[in-house]
Amino acid sequence: MAKLNGWPVLNRADVLAGISVAGLMLPEAVAYAGIAGLPPHRAILAGIAGCLVYAIFGRSRFAIVSPTSSSAAILAATLAIVPGDATVKAGLATIAVALAGVLFLIAGALRLGGITGFISRPVLRGFALGLAITIILHQLPILVGAPVQGSNILTYAAALLAAIPHWNPVSVAIGVVALMALLLLKRLPGIPGAFLVLAAGILASVVFDLENHGVKLVGAIEILPQWPSLPDAGWAAYSRLAQFTVPLVLILFAESWGTMRALALRYGDTLEVNRELGALGFANIASAVVQGMPVGAGFSAGFASEAAGAKTRATAAFAAIGLAILIACAGPLVARLPEPVLAAVVIAALTHALDPGPILRLRRLHRDFYVALGATAGVLFFGVLNGMLLAIALSLAAMMHRLASPYIARLGRFGAGHDFVDVSRHSEASEIPGILIWRPGETLFFGNADTIFGEILSRSRAEAGLRAVVLSLEESSDLDSTALDALMEFDGAMRAAGIRLQFARVHDRARDLMATAGVPDLDSRCSFSVDDAVAAVEGRPAA
Repeated sequence: MAKLNGWPVLNRADVLAGISVAGLMLPEAVAYAGIAGLPPHRAILAGIAGCLVYAIFGRSRFAIVSPTSSSAAILAATLAIVPGDATVKAGLATIAVALAGVLFLIAGALRLGGITGFISRPVLRGFALGLAITIILHQLPILVGAPVQGSNILTYAAALLAAIPHWNPVSVAIGVVALMALLLLKRLPGIPGAFLVLAAGILASVVFDLENHGVKLVGAIEILPQWPSLPDAGWAAYSRLAQFTVPLVLILFAESWGTMRALALRYGDTLEVNRELGALGFANIASAVVQGMPVGAGFSAGFASEAAGAKTRATAAFAAIGLAILIACAGPLVARLPEPVLAAVVIAALTHALDPGPILRLRRLHRDFYVALGATAGVLFFGVLNGMLLAIALSLAAMMHRLASPYIARLGRFGAGHDFVDVSRHSEASEIPGILIWRPGETLFFGNADTIFGEILSRSRAEAGLRAVVLSLEESSDLDSTALDALMEFDGAMRAAGIRLQFARVHDRARDLMATAGVPDLDSRCSFSVDDAVAAVEGRPAA
């Protein structure tokens, strides 16, 4: 079988998987365009362009690079704060997509794949939960056929409840049946549930003439690709757009890489993060060329590709082709699709994000629970963009708090061996008379060095009969200038107090810096292990 760029050109499994995924992409594309406040054809063209380009440059065999719910929500929030009419905002959306693509390419070229580390998993989990609740709540008026308004999540929910007398019973019935069918079909791997529900919704619309019963339909989707052009917007609009495109790129790649990596690990595939950055960059630029929406490897489409039996990344190409054929041949039928069915598709696609299990697990672990909770609350009460920025700030604040106030372990010998452990956690460990051994639990840097050395100095001075201190620096592979100055000041204070300071487990880079700075008697005061340091203090040969 002939191959192109490492994957088979013709593969029956990929063709079938691509067709199945195309059935999911169409309703999701129309729905996500509605979330962003853009015409449906922009999401459809974005899905076609994104999948085709990613199939060339990417390496994940399951990634379906198309509009996602999170990127649609962030784009909607971005457009809401930039000035201009609908035409200007549509042009600015294209600029945002192109700028996102450029940022992806720059990050890939500079090998900044670790950028996702700035968004911790608890932040992602909390953000996903808050975003899912927000999007689902905004889909409910479409499902019940009663538009509502609200300045925040609470007023929006209150307005939705107040509008109960105006709910359309037919819309509610169509939406609820579609949602129940989608949730049921999700339990049957390999079956294109969204496509079947889509077809059933169109059939019901034609047979029962739902439009005359007050059910809103999608309407005609005009696919008219045009070359993008710069909108007539002022500098303020462009600057705000650029300001909020960075969070879009961060969350889009975090979501995409999380999906790609999870599926790759499941099947033992190898992915290179910086290459995927570049592939997403080219995909978003291609989407901008056809005036599409931001694209990424969304969770629902990626796992649908896996469930459909994808074997190579050709699945993405066949999904794009299938989507193009579907919209070209079935355009008049898609126009008859009830909007409550689309709302059901979005809600069903986001149900996985409503699982509180991952966040409750953080509470059991006593780690980052409030960071995740803060991310959820931030999205719900401050909006998608501000909520995400707040979540990232909480994550960084939690990290800085941990680094700035680390645990300082006091070590003792474990049994009669050469190992030294924390005496507060191991009752069988014994301390060496006249020698205190300290080990900071975090790397030394400008934010914690003075605090750590101040605490060690205070606790050491309070110790009767102390003649030496061993400082284990195993957590510090390097030192910045502030940490170095604090260490040298601590060394001077130890000398003034008549206490010998011996260093243990000093990394080469830190030792070279200490030597350059002129730490006295460094060769005789640096030991490879804590046991060697104790031996040096006691004046006996190292073991």
